[in-house]
Amino acid sequence: MSGPRVFRMIQPVDDIESAVAFYEPVLGHPGERIAVNRHYFTCGDVVLACVEAPLEHREPRPQRDPRIVYLAVEDVDETFRRVQAAGPRWIDDAIATQFWGERSFYADDPFGNPLCFVQEDTLYLGGPVS
Repeated sequence: MSGPRVFRMIQPVDDIESAVAFYEPVLGHPGERIAVNRHYFTCGDVVLACVEAPLEHREPRPQRDPRIVYLAVEDVDETFRRVQAAGPRWIDDAIATQFWGERSFYADDPFGNPLCFVQEDTLYLGGPVS
């Protein structure tokens, strides 16, 4: 290994069952229940871990959370339809092509966690923007 790599991201949720009901159809697989309050979804080399913290350990969330989870998808149009059907708290009106070339849309899961879904073959991974 040449350096650190991200292998797991925690997605704080208020209700683990609602989280699974949202993420399972959006991500296209059922994931795996690890504990009564923790459900893992494998996304490539990274695990998206939905975690329902006990009430006494929950932190207040900012109005707009700056920690966006970016997910590369094979078909952003189909993903947009799946996210709409899954009941997000908020979703862009349409898919857009960003000035850096990515074709994507943003949405918030039912708990207000921001997500961005990007068409796989348009990923911007650094370098000059043309």
